[in-house]
Amino acid sequence: MDIQGRVAKLRKLMADNGLAAYIIPSSDSHLSEYVADHFKSRQWISGFTGSAGTVVITLKDAGLWTDGRYYIQAEQQLRNSGIRLFKAADPQVPSYTEWLKENLPEGSTLGLDGHVFSAKQLRDMEKEWAGRITIKFDQDLVGQLWQDRPPIPARDIFIHDVSYAGRSRVEKLNDLRQQMKGKGANVHVLTALDDIAWLLNIRGADVPNNPVTIAHVLVTEDACTLCIAPGKVPAPVKAELERDGIQIKGYDAVAGLLQGLGGDDAVLIDPEFVNAILDHAIHPQAKKVEGTNPTTMLKAIKNEIELDNLKTSNIHDGVAMVRFIKWLKTTLGKEEITELSAEDTLETLRRANKECVGLSFDTIAGYKDHAAMMHYKATPEKAYTLRAEGFLLVDSGGQYFGGTTDITRTIVLGPLTEEEKRDFTLVLKGHIALATVKFLYGATGSNLDVLARQPIWKYGMDYKCGTGHGVGMFLNVHEGPQRLSQTPNTVKLEAGMILTNEPGIYKEGKHGIRTENMMVVRKAEETEFGQFMGFEALTYCPIDLAGVDQSLLTEEEQTWLDDYNQMVYTTLEPYLDAEEKAWLAQECGR
Repeated sequence: MDIQGRVAKLRKLMADNGLAAYIIPSSDSHLSEYVADHFKSRQWISGFTGSAGTVVITLKDAGLWTDGRYYIQAEQQLRNSGIRLFKAADPQVPSYTEWLKENLPEGSTLGLDGHVFSAKQLRDMEKEWAGRITIKFDQDLVGQLWQDRPPIPARDIFIHDVSYAGRSRVEKLNDLRQQMKGKGANVHVLTALDDIAWLLNIRGADVPNNPVTIAHVLVTEDACTLCIAPGKVPAPVKAELERDGIQIKGYDAVAGLLQGLGGDDAVLIDPEFVNAILDHAIHPQAKKVEGTNPTTMLKAIKNEIELDNLKTSNIHDGVAMVRFIKWLKTTLGKEEITELSAEDTLETLRRANKECVGLSFDTIAGYKDHAAMMHYKATPEKAYTLRAEGFLLVDSGGQYFGGTTDITRTIVLGPLTEEEKRDFTLVLKGHIALATVKFLYGATGSNLDVLARQPIWKYGMDYKCGTGHGVGMFLNVHEGPQRLSQTPNTVKLEAGMILTNEPGIYKEGKHGIRTENMMVVRKAEETEFGQFMGFEALTYCPIDLAGVDQSLLTEEEQTWLDDYNQMVYTTLEPYLDAEEKAWLAQECGR
């Protein structure tokens, strides 16, 4: 069945249920960014494969709302589908809730699946549409149509050893209970999959590239219950969890536990991660205490053991990247290399390290104009064959027991145009501006984002995405609450937080350029004016000097570039053979 056929069948179901519109988001029952195949309803109904977006179907119209990372990709994948693209990051474009309010007749009924919408999303829509649109939030219409829908994954969980985590689950639970007490709560329901994995020092394999398990956790003053599908907890893991006081019940048991609360209970929930169905399952007499999950901030500030492990993991990753770039540059022209074969070779080199569990996201290997699509994914049908000219952008990362990595390098394969070299250098200047900033404690990522954009703005260009995001500790490659973005963010940057630094320039039909390192927030000096902070690079891979227009760099920028590449060589040299060392020395300008 093609996309138009699926939409037609959905409209028939909508009409049968008295619905004027139906909304399909990208999330799962835990409001995750990356989801298991079972939850890819939006992709199934639209054909759009990006990680973010919302589809709205009415009886006569259809639209997809997505952000600037996916505009080019969405335009291509929606072609001839009958679904229009709404560029959600553009200020003149209405949100899908505004569009529905304008286009649905008063008194209309709208449907959605409350399992994949957060409590906050549902409440906001009810408030915005009050008296105009009625919402039925128990409508999984896609589930009725999707005949060969993959099952919910049920892979075994395993222990993430305290030698990597730095703190035991008992210590983390004690910290969490202290925070609950401070908020006046005696119960906490935790549904965010990465927070659950971090809290209990467990990992899983239910979501591709994300070592999490599909589960819920309920924490009280004296108990902790892990609600997870039967059969996912091997006997040794169960024994260890139970020794630390963790009770194990079935995945669906969480609803009954919430319904069993009473008037003496105050339950802490994060309305952005508890889904609407679970929110409505909480006993009406129980008090709701709402706020960000305490584990979100606890998880974001890495302890020194975690940071040491993250550094080691980035060294492993840097060795793989250096071997990959050497292979690429010395093999090109001698045998055929495509975007796909380049991607496969890099994965093989990463997995050669025994600490590597897999990838942290699907590798983006985009040559020439393909790199202008920020989240491009090569396929056998459209993969380019590389030639000795222009850029190959490779955005990739690994999952190691000691941490998650994320790196982008734009690799020069041959002669560049003046425009390509200028754009590469402007991106580098933005990267350096952020990497070298010293800032007063209290700054947020939205305060600093402009630093990376300023050299690019000077030439009348921009990139339609954030500049950086948090990264997990052998967890999700995108981790909050901190981020570097123009979108307002009130989270102060704390010592021990991880951020990426990844400005870019993307020109449709021409090229895409991005330079990305992971950084850790560190304390600098404290003066009478307050505590100053800065960043320390955690990524070890040379920046391609062949792309740099030296005339555009200041003396300070040139010094930073020389020092960074020298640091890369010094750090990685002990792990390389003689031929690799010689090649890396040349790449680093030694």
